[in-house]
Amino acid sequence: MSLLHPNLVAFMAVVERKTVQDAAKKIGLTQTGVTQRIRSLEKELQTTLFIRSRTGMRLTTEGESLHRYCQSASELEGQLVFQSTQQEIRLTISGPSSLMRSRVIPSVSTILKKYPFLRVQFDLMDLQSAIYKLKSGSSQIVLVRSGVVSLEMDSKMMKAEKYLLVGPVAWKKRTIKDIVKTETIIDFDENDNYTFEFLEKFHLSSETKSSRHFVNNTDALASMISLEAGYSVLAEDQALELIKRHELIDLMPGKFLDLSDICLAWYPRPEMAGYFKDILAALK
Repeated sequence: MSLLHPNLVAFMAVVERKTVQDAAKKIGLTQTGVTQRIRSLEKELQTTLFIRSRTGMRLTTEGESLHRYCQSASELEGQLVFQSTQQEIRLTISGPSSLMRSRVIPSVSTILKKYPFLRVQFDLMDLQSAIYKLKSGSSQIVLVRSGVVSLEMDSKMMKAEKYLLVGPVAWKKRTIKDIVKTETIIDFDENDNYTFEFLEKFHLSSETKSSRHFVNNTDALASMISLEAGYSVLAEDQALELIKRHELIDLMPGKFLDLSDICLAWYPRPEMAGYFKDILAALK
């Protein structure tokens, strides 16, 4: 396939002009004609080249790869196949470190062996903020609460995540009411309300200090708790590991916050690449 192929001309026009409407004006086609050429190119390459959102047409990582490929050569004969040309594909997944560590990183790491051209960045952040990474295009897959997913996105529900309320070992003999009245909550950032949700679930929120410490790393957060700087909730897997090592204690044994509304979100890809499909299938 020559880089002068009409489908690639339409592709480059959309990249340059950002919208199908403006691209159509540039190359003298109707909007439908441009859309058909892009769709045909995506089918031929078996991948999605653009994310179609309210803000316009944004290149996927595959689209960026094709764009670089087009820029680097004026003519190229034969089919453009990303895997065979060894073009690196970069993918960013954003979400909370607890889920990243317990589910996402182990699952995706096994898939990397199948796709040696794939380069993944695991972006650790709280659930509430991750959706902005998807909207800005800096992440391609995010873990968020289902309520923030918009109609223009695709999503998939994840298995429920349990959170335990934990504190330092030195507080072992203290009552929970004494702790919440006198000690400070430590959370990921101002948008992180999991500890408040836990306390509200068990009718302790009215006793709680409203001011909090913040640290946007769960390992550092756990360290602060062990040093008696405050208390918080941690994902069950991480919490149980630290409790087993006698670094933290469960402040309310048998009680937990069940987050059952966590989902994966991404922008629709009519021609989904194999690696993208495999990652979505592996994450549960």
